[in-house]
Amino acid sequence: MRHGNAHRKLNITSSHRKAMFANMAVALIQNEQIKTTLPKAKELRPVVEQLITLGKKGGLANRRRALSMLQDNETVQKLFGVLSERYKGRAGGYTRVLKAGFRYGDAAPMGMIELIDRDPEAKGAKDRNAKTVQTEQEMEAAKV
Repeated sequence: MRHGNAHRKLNITSSHRKAMFANMAVALIQNEQIKTTLPKAKELRPVVEQLITLGKKGGLANRRRALSMLQDNETVQKLFGVLSERYKGRAGGYTRVLKAGFRYGDAAPMGMIELIDRDPEAKGAKDRNAKTVQTEQEMEAAKV
């Protein structure tokens, strides 16, 4: 019998799995679309959906719960600001998992997990902003 065996173990320890899903949730909320293996994407879906539900509910206690999971203040602000407004009329189903072929090295099934009604400009925006700031600092240093 498989009572109480609800989730995939993914061949990693529970602490590693918890940290991995926290990191993947941060990446998904920031970029609104990530590519990973299909089983990981399917297991990430309920984690992110619960976080978005916390964001929709609002309140200090829910913000602290999300912060304890994500460990990233900017992501929590986006979750409780932009995403809560975007999904306030939707009753669940905030993510979709798409199949994306097989990985070259080990033929692992790959998948894309993305937020429904995502902002295409959000993907890589943090990296673009960091590069812009770095370039501006280099230009200022060259002037001196």
